Amino acid sequence: MSTTQVKAYGAADKDADLKKMSIERRAVTATDIEIEILYCGVCHSDLHTARNDWGGTLYPTVPGHEIVGRITQVGSEVTKMKVGDLAGVGCMVDSCQTCDNCKQDLEQYCSNGWVGTYNGEDKHSEGYTFGGYSEKVVVDQNFVLKVPTNLNLAAVAPLLCAGITTWSPLKHWKVGKGSKVAVVGLGGLGHMAIKLAKGLGAEVTLFSRSTDKISDAKELGADTVIISTDENQMVSVNNRFDLIIDTVPYVHDINPYVSTLNVNGTIVLVGYLGPLDPFLNSVPMILGRKSVAGSLIGGIAETQEMLDFCGANNIVSDIELIKMEDINTAYERMLKSDVKYRFVIDMASLKS
Repeated sequence: MSTTQVKAYGAADKDADLKKMSIERRAVTATDIEIEILYCGVCHSDLHTARNDWGGTLYPTVPGHEIVGRITQVGSEVTKMKVGDLAGVGCMVDSCQTCDNCKQDLEQYCSNGWVGTYNGEDKHSEGYTFGGYSEKVVVDQNFVLKVPTNLNLAAVAPLLCAGITTWSPLKHWKVGKGSKVAVVGLGGLGHMAIKLAKGLGAEVTLFSRSTDKISDAKELGADTVIISTDENQMVSVNNRFDLIIDTVPYVHDINPYVSTLNVNGTIVLVGYLGPLDPFLNSVPMILGRKSVAGSLIGGIAETQEMLDFCGANNIVSDIELIKMEDINTAYERMLKSDVKYRFVIDMASLKS
């Protein structure tokens, strides 16, 4: 298969800073779309992959799965979009398309394994995939999304991970007018959960450990902020919430939040992967038919639904725009939660 050389930013090993490098992109096949990348969001997953925090990173690695750009070429069988259209690519670039989950538009749960936008098995080259910290990307049309033209394109980019990660549980648990939704953690995921839940008509509460977040949360659309370290405040919301979206990315005690769920309520973990500590107390779950669940990203159809909803309701992420050469500093700031609420790279800086 013929390839072209493309400028990119990536890491040579787990201890290396990201720097400029050259990667290969496949030539456009009959069902492919080529996208000039204009903006790419910066996700915690990018940092974890670059530093091999989860193990299994293939080097050199080029992160980035919140991609927004303009179509520059389409294959002969592409009918979905055309040259010049704005397009997005999220966390997936392929799946088997034949299993029961894929047939239900749940590609994120593909029984045969979906292909990540970076560090995934590339079925075309028999190598592995490179992400959006690059000039362009070539993706099968089934995994390319239409981007609303009325929104700030840079601020759209984080919708493709942070947005869909919170939208999917909101839709699965049928959040709408009259729903009582709480969000744990105010970061990249948390701020999108607030905006989207509010957009769907829910009454929205933020759980925070600090009073410093009250003003910001209310500006984002939260109706109430509950300080989770204040026992009286926590007791005041016992048996209240239909759905809690927990965005915290590290080990924490979820038992106090379970007690705030209504009968049939669910707390959904979207930020942390791994064992919980301390152990989960099943008593309030059994006595109130309360559930603890997890959720990944959304499928392609659901992601398009979210983008269309955001376009209709003028919802985007709050971002800080950076140049490509500032990515290593951005990673260090992310570790300190020093961003409101998502870094986005202006990819024009890669060409300079």
